Parts: sequence; C-alpha cells; structure tokens
Amino acid sequence: MDDSLAKALLDLEARAQALRAELLAAGEINEAHHPRMAELNRANSSRLRQMIAVFGWPGLTLVGESGSRASWRIALHSYAEPEFMRQCRDLIDRATQAGDAPRWQYAIIEDRIRVYEGRPQLYGTQLRHGSQGLEPHPIENEARVNSMRAQAGLPLLAQTLAQARAQPLAPPHVIAAREAAELEFRRTAGWIV
Repeated sequence: MDDSLAKALLDLEARAQALRAELLAAGEINEAHHPRMAELNRANSSRLRQMIAVFGWPGLTLVGESGSRASWRIALHSYAEPEFMRQCRDLIDRATQAGDAPRWQYAIIEDRIRVYEGRPQLYGTQLRHGSQGLEPHPIENEARVNSMRAQAGLPLLAQTLAQARAQPLAPPHVIAAREAAELEFRRTAGWIV
C-alpha cells in the first residue's frame, strides 16, 4: 500500500467535506452546484487524473479502504467533466471485477452517469423528489433492481427509500428551482444537448 498516496486522497476528500460543511452552515449550498464547490471539485479531479496517469486506479491494493473510498468520492464529484467521470466509471468497473474495489462504488457512479445522460439507471441509487416524497429516477428493469442491488452489496431499494423519506421535504417551489438548475447544469456541462 502507498501510504503517501492514500494520505493525499484523504486530504483532497477532507478539503471537499470541509467546504461542503462550511457552505451548508452558511446556508449557501443545496442540490445546485455552488461555484466554490465546483472549483474545488475540478481541482480534486485534476489531481486524481494525475494520480491515475501515474499509478492507475487507486483501489484497495494501492491505497487501502479509506483511500479507495476517497478516490471514488472524488470521481463521483467530477460531474462537471463528463468524459473524466466516464473514464473513472470504467476504471472502477475493472477494479471491482479484479476485487480491488467494492461493487457498490461502480453501481452508484454508473447510475449517476446514466441519470445525468437522461437514461434509466440500473441500481436505483439516484433519487429525486416525487409526489410521494423521494423516489428513484427511472429504473431500466424494476423487476431486477433488488437482485442487482444485492449483487453490488446495496440494501433493498425499499430500505433505502424508507430512510430517504424520513427526511423532511423541501417546499415545491424549492424543488422546482433545484430541478431547473440541475437540468441547466447537465446541459452546460455537456451531459445532455
């Protein structure tokens, strides 16, 4: 294991978590993409890109469980860079097949990319506001979603929804504004045309 590389990844993740907490405390962040957060995510993505070029995907063998989770989170927050996020997804997929990353990491990033692209998700990990509270974005095969989730090490969809629905709902006008901002972001970033 490369302790210095793992520490560098954990430091990047810690900075992102600290900024997220700061913006939340100041009431400046919601589901929209805050400019300071976007700037930090781009810097973290750039650093991860450099690491991948030298070492390959920072999986369990190279950086341990915490470092692997940090590299996945950085990739998951590289949403302003569609091609890089797709590259990371493919690297994570190969890492999970080699036993060098947990499969749930692939499931979540694959679903997020599919939702950004406007396609149905596979694992039901990405939620949105609906008439009954939080609900999954469209799922490609609802009959198989729980078996897919089990294979990825995720809980049943009903458990995830019950947990998510325990959170208070935002007012409808806030939800509508967030959805409009998300759609505009997806267009601007190049996820959809």
